[in-house]
Amino acid sequence: MLREMCKSKIHRVKVTQTHIQYKGSVTIDRKLMDAADIYPGEKVQVVNLNNGARVESYCITGKPGSGVICLNGAAARWAEPGDEVIIITYCHLESAAAKKYKPRVVLVNSKNRVVSIRRSS
Repeated sequence: MLREMCKSKIHRVKVTQTHIQYKGSVTIDRKLMDAADIYPGEKVQVVNLNNGARVESYCITGKPGSGVICLNGAAARWAEPGDEVIIITYCHLESAAAKKYKPRVVLVNSKNRVVSIRRSS
């Protein structure tokens, strides 16, 4: 049996911009993507802590070190610049592996720079 598990998350990152006219996706600073083990084009869930909205999309690479978190296209309707969000990725694991797996958690500062990376239980 496969179980869908949290693979990684970027915790309490701030939305820096939105682009409603873009065709879709979420732009994420490349350093944040690397820290959270997120690939370009990977499915992500964005959970908005300011309004409770949840939206799924895929990510595209933003300039490394820029701190950019930009919701594009329809996803732009779910957040405003300055909103705090959690960006989550998931994976499928066999039950035995799922019991042992610990997701990667990326903590950031007020400028969306990596402060620490840890494994959550």
